[in-house]
Amino acid sequence: MLKGLPPLAPFRPRLLRDLRGYDRDKLARDLGAGTTVGIVALPLAMAFAIASGLKPEAGLWTAIIAGFLIAALGGTSVQIGGPAGAFIVIVYGIVERYGVANLLIATASAGVLLFLMGLFRLGSLVRYVPVSVVLGFTNGIAVLIALSQVRDLLGLAIPHMPASFFGQIGAMAEHIGSFNPYALGLGALCVLGLFLWPRLWAVDSQFRRQLQALDTVSALRATSRIPGPVVALVTLTLLAWALHLPVETIGSRFGGIPQGAPAFQLPEFSWETARLLVTPTLTIALLGAIESLLCARVADQLGDRPKHDPNQELMAQGIANTVVPFFGGMPATGTIARTVTNIRSGAVSPVAGMVHALTLAAVVLLAAPLAFHIPLAVLAGVLLFVAWNMGEWREFARLRHFSNHYRLMLLSTFFVTIVFDLTVAVELGLVLAVVLFVRRQSAIFRAEAVARTPQQLTYRLYGSLFFGAVAKIDPIVAEVEQHPGPVNVMLDASQLISLDTTGLDALEQLHKAVHKRGGQLGMVGLHEQPRSLIERSGFATRLTTCQ
Repeated sequence: MLKGLPPLAPFRPRLLRDLRGYDRDKLARDLGAGTTVGIVALPLAMAFAIASGLKPEAGLWTAIIAGFLIAALGGTSVQIGGPAGAFIVIVYGIVERYGVANLLIATASAGVLLFLMGLFRLGSLVRYVPVSVVLGFTNGIAVLIALSQVRDLLGLAIPHMPASFFGQIGAMAEHIGSFNPYALGLGALCVLGLFLWPRLWAVDSQFRRQLQALDTVSALRATSRIPGPVVALVTLTLLAWALHLPVETIGSRFGGIPQGAPAFQLPEFSWETARLLVTPTLTIALLGAIESLLCARVADQLGDRPKHDPNQELMAQGIANTVVPFFGGMPATGTIARTVTNIRSGAVSPVAGMVHALTLAAVVLLAAPLAFHIPLAVLAGVLLFVAWNMGEWREFARLRHFSNHYRLMLLSTFFVTIVFDLTVAVELGLVLAVVLFVRRQSAIFRAEAVARTPQQLTYRLYGSLFFGAVAKIDPIVAEVEQHPGPVNVMLDASQLISLDTTGLDALEQLHKAVHKRGGQLGMVGLHEQPRSLIERSGFATRLTTCQ
């Protein structure tokens, strides 16, 4: 450890802590929750991969491998990791521009960055991203996910879908003549079913009351626990197969899903293209960190378990994203919907997340051929439902209750995410956040005249005197320069919270103006931070009073 640097974060997976006192009851709860989440993850993993421009098995094995590693090595008790909807737009753009091999390189590189972020205790820095920026790009991604599914929802015969917003709209408008009403029907039924399914089994629903009246409690309990996406996937696939509907399926587009574990392979690497992957790598790492830690914070709020360790979580995410590309996988992160499902299903430890991964592996290895008949329109319906739940749409209606600064950051991030790029949107949002913060803090600072005599001017300083507020010292300097004779200046710093070097330089300029007029400058009521800077810089020796 280098002298002067903070210690590195210890590598302590939450699993080791949660296994203390682990008993049969906890195992039973984790097995039930993990199995449930594994079934929920099945259609989502395939849908995320297909929407990202990859084969469905890329999403499945990402959910299996990354899901297991994130659960086993992470810093939370109940978080579920795997492919996420937030990555769809990013991954599709990278595949479109650089190819699948370079996506794997960028993902592995992002994994190394994530691990280093956790190792050097940078997990808490993600919290500095303003909520308005997070909401802006989250809602923007939700819109882009929905747009990317319109092709399969309408059954449009588009051989190659562009990555850009306007390119996708143009391609769909050009091929609208290939519209397939059967695909739209299946997709619409899927979305409708996903909205209705949880409402049918709500405690106060009329449907549930009628079943209870028929004394079918056990069947009622078993059926209500089946996840909506699984019900939609099975029933609508059987419907399309039985009626021989002319719709595109996983089998017709990808040739099905291989029934076996993926082979370890090194992606093709060249320094020529690797140099171009800096921005994609940073984007994957930043988005993965934000998504996983936001998900962990949500999980903390849904129970009384110990709070998550952000640094350990980032290290686990890093390991998972470094390993997965060597098995043909895609970027992985914490997933809020599956984590919430895990919690509500009774999970108590990371064992549930590991069971979720093993459940998926068993399904893929034993029942992969059945995926051949799954209509892509049904998966599009699942993703449309995911996009709807992913967006915080009520925030737009609530904008009128917030400041113009908040509105500007949220809306600019939202529109730039849709029209240009997520990386540009986050960069713009953070720059705006800094600029608006500086503006707000500079508006808080003021120098108020307390007393004026022919020999002395007294001012009281309020707020923070930093680079964004130094212009407010200029009127004092101007008044000193225009004074008819020698004048002393006394600054009351009892309300001065902080001082930076630019603010100190402004005080130096005031001191020069006072000294030039034959007077003296003093400061009283200094707090610890301003006093420390003034003394360390030597400026205190030039003041008549410094207390």
